[in-house]
Amino acid sequence: MSDTTATVDAGATTADRPASAAPRRRSVVKPLLVAALLLFLLAFPLYFDEFWLRTGFAVFAAVVGAIGLNLLVGNTGQLSLAHAFFLAVGAVTYTFVSAEGGAALGVTDLAGLGLPPILGMIAGVLAAGLAGLLFSPISARLGGIYLGVASLALVFIGQHVFNSWTSVTGGFNGRPVPEFSLFGFSFGNDDPELFVMGVPFRESERLWYLGLVIAVAAYVFAHNVLRSRAGRAIQTLRDSETAAAVMGVNVQAYKARAFMLSSMYAGLAGVLYALSIGSIAPESFGLLLSVSYLAMIVLGGLGSVAGAALGALFVTALPLLFQQYADVLPFVSGAGQGGIAAGEAALYLYGLAIVLVILFEPAGLAGLARRISSRFGRARRPGGKVTRPPTPATDSST
Repeated sequence: MSDTTATVDAGATTADRPASAAPRRRSVVKPLLVAALLLFLLAFPLYFDEFWLRTGFAVFAAVVGAIGLNLLVGNTGQLSLAHAFFLAVGAVTYTFVSAEGGAALGVTDLAGLGLPPILGMIAGVLAAGLAGLLFSPISARLGGIYLGVASLALVFIGQHVFNSWTSVTGGFNGRPVPEFSLFGFSFGNDDPELFVMGVPFRESERLWYLGLVIAVAAYVFAHNVLRSRAGRAIQTLRDSETAAAVMGVNVQAYKARAFMLSSMYAGLAGVLYALSIGSIAPESFGLLLSVSYLAMIVLGGLGSVAGAALGALFVTALPLLFQQYADVLPFVSGAGQGGIAAGEAALYLYGLAIVLVILFEPAGLAGLARRISSRFGRARRPGGKVTRPPTPATDSST
């Protein structure tokens, strides 16, 4: 009897080894992939030209905003169409705090505090968070389409205010955005001169690293928030507000906090967006921008931080790539020529992509990546068969 038991135990242990080895392999592979990706991003400016670096900085700005919106929509379950408004608050605040007063673009009475740009960035994040906090009593009491319509009003109100507040925003023509600098090191010009491995680090290279650091920090912070007690609470809200209340979650308080945190992310994204385009004009922060951010998180995968980053890459880079290669792409043309404009072609393409994702992969690009990873990460025997856990023996006496 004991020999039989020992034989069964040894067989079960042997069969379990491949299955237990698979998680260990996956746990090693993931950090290696992350390290390889970071190494690639760090070395990127050494081998690519200004167009790719400018595109990358725009993507980093979108990643920050998409992560913030995903925390609200994907993880908390609150629909918001006001993201463009909070981006505008961050961009306008940064410009007002960092710029000097004077004349620009035909406006002679522009106001500005002339403070260091890092203070302007912090002020932009805090101002957007304050705006989200002021709106949070409404967001805490509404949900679904009702919150979406209510938040949509912020975009129209914001555009009217920004168009009328010419001393701060420059009105319809906008105003230039001051260059970003940190402790005397400028990210907007070649002063001081800097060379790395013989490659001159000009404005585009410096902005690339600024955007990379901020995007990685935003990703890590959001990831840690979702793993915390507060993160589990807001995800419970998404599943069922009634169940969350029964479990002791303060529903209105957590919904308000999620809206404020999302607004602060949008404010930071607005600062980077303003640095990317070089000016703030009210029409740059319209409804289309809010819809674009919704497209990012739907394509990437609702509730996934990595998915938000993937969706931001797709939606932001696609129009820029179409514009760059409009002369070689079929049915796509440059400005003033026949055919479909590059921006319109991009809208058609990621509109079609959204439909396909909803139909065939509701979890988005993140879900597709998980499916591919799980398929190739399964433990396999040398013969190619998938290893299955041993079937427990049944006792015939029962």
